[in-house]
Amino acid sequence: MRPPMPLDRLREDLESMESVVVAFSGGVDSAFLASVAHETLGPDRARAVTAVSPSLAAAEWEAAAALADEWGLRWTTVETDEMTSAAYRANDPDRCSHCKEALMDAVGPMADAEGSTVLLGVTLDDMGDHRPGQQAAASRGARFPLLDAGFTKAEVREQSRLMGLRTWDKPAGPCLASRVPYGSPVSVSVLSTVERAEAGLHRLGFDELRVRHYGDTARIEVPEHRLSEVVVQRSEVVAAVSAAGYRHVTLDLAGLRSGNLNDVLRSDP
Repeated sequence: MRPPMPLDRLREDLESMESVVVAFSGGVDSAFLASVAHETLGPDRARAVTAVSPSLAAAEWEAAAALADEWGLRWTTVETDEMTSAAYRANDPDRCSHCKEALMDAVGPMADAEGSTVLLGVTLDDMGDHRPGQQAAASRGARFPLLDAGFTKAEVREQSRLMGLRTWDKPAGPCLASRVPYGSPVSVSVLSTVERAEAGLHRLGFDELRVRHYGDTARIEVPEHRLSEVVVQRSEVVAAVSAAGYRHVTLDLAGLRSGNLNDVLRSDP
């Protein structure tokens, strides 16, 4: 008898819960989790909640709203107040913990009122990086069923493709604050500048990218195979990023590396 596959384990785990509230950013992992929860438990026992704050690009929560409507999810938005936290704005290496605390403060009462468990779309791959937000969420009762079922990010994408979810190949889109190096203050103005710069580059056809914020300097990251395209469209790229408020526009020749601002936290071997 073959052991249960990750999707079987996920569905069994969800069935064991009275009801769930899925933190739904609209990204690949949370979209997959919300879809499977809705399919397994139905709308009466599964709710999707999108946390809206300056750290979430408007295009992202609009995409989450469109998915929720398309898939028939029971969907709600909540506003989180991490920007009121001085510790969050200071942007130390534990910034993500303050964000997840704000998320749980907003979603927790809703879940408690329905006797629900808060679920986050954490996978095995997330365990290999600095993720203090996961610890903060877990300490407040959140669970990570994709992790418990043994899903990697690649497996989430493949299963999403097999299920016909159009999010299967969506580029990763972490919160806007992840563009700001640790120690540089996070503000609504900074996040808005990053959002405008990235939106301008999206309009030029660069769907997978980061604009890292270094004061009045923007450092653009795109996948290595698209570096030459940035150079070819140099004038348009500079115009789009400058229009967002940056004086200097640079291109990282190492290419896009998700989470690379965490490199400073890793000690040399």
